[in-house]
Amino acid sequence: MKKSSILITLMLAVLLLNGCGAGHSKEYANINDQEKEVAKVVIGYIPTWKDMRKTIDATDLNILTHINLSFLNPDASGAFLLNGEPICSDGASADIKYVVKKAHDNGVKVLVSLGGGTIPQCSGDWKGLLQSSHRTTVVNNLKALADFYNLDGIDVDIEGRLLNDISEAGDYTPFIQELRAVLHPLGKLVTCATASYVGGMIPKSSIPYFDYVNIMAYDNHWMRAENHATFEDAVRDMEMWLDLGCPADKLVLGVPFYGYMGTVGSGGVAYKTIVEQDPNAAQVDAYKEYKYNGIPTMQAKTEYAIKHGAGIMIWEISNDASDSLSLLQAIGKKTKIREDRYKKGRG
Repeated sequence: MKKSSILITLMLAVLLLNGCGAGHSKEYANINDQEKEVAKVVIGYIPTWKDMRKTIDATDLNILTHINLSFLNPDASGAFLLNGEPICSDGASADIKYVVKKAHDNGVKVLVSLGGGTIPQCSGDWKGLLQSSHRTTVVNNLKALADFYNLDGIDVDIEGRLLNDISEAGDYTPFIQELRAVLHPLGKLVTCATASYVGGMIPKSSIPYFDYVNIMAYDNHWMRAENHATFEDAVRDMEMWLDLGCPADKLVLGVPFYGYMGTVGSGGVAYKTIVEQDPNAAQVDAYKEYKYNGIPTMQAKTEYAIKHGAGIMIWEISNDASDSLSLLQAIGKKTKIREDRYKKGRG
């Protein structure tokens, strides 16, 4: 009788455990199980229009796992290089190579990010280039770009109305699918950045083809003088993407290294510019008229992203302050990336 009771109890326990993850799609494992397996990431964007060498030289690479160089765009034919220089960024080639070498020497992967919030006039027409008649040419040119700079992958940051138009035409997911098919056999990544509002989100059908989905949990409350990136905003966006079926081991929380004076439409101000006025501003999320993320909020977001997702994405590294005021250092204190690298180096 005792053996039967034990057997029944065990069977019930198994059934209960199997049902725990039913809140999200059965296609993906329970978040708590993934926490034990997923390698946490800290992804930092470095703009190509700023001083890339100065930025990476001032950055603690022991905290980062990936750098996304942003942004590169194609010409009208879908080419990304002309005479060894990137389209729309003539003269940047030497700096890109410098960043890639220094990052690789420190165990950090480097991707190039495509698109951006504002596509430059020198760029070709993304909507036309991603149609079936041109798509393969673009994908092959991206492979050539990755080979030329010894990149670890491609990050797709096509945003807003352009993203929506490409998606509605049925061309976004096939592009990502084909890009993955070409890059993955070479050990290269395909990632994206996405907003979390209707009309600015990647299509759900594209999620399986990305290695990481970086959600831009900032620039909210566009015309209201509120903080554009609260902790509550981050939780809401993370939960929404998990509910949409994005696996936790792909979901990366984007955080801002900048703030606003007034509304989002008023233009951003670098975090370092704010705390230069008063170092105590690093411990709060509002100083004078500025709204931003200080160290406590940044660490709370990091803890949440590590527990419920794959890690943190930063826009953007050059906006950080130094030493004890650094947001990157605050993030680093909540991750084990530095310690893991040290152990591997010692091993």
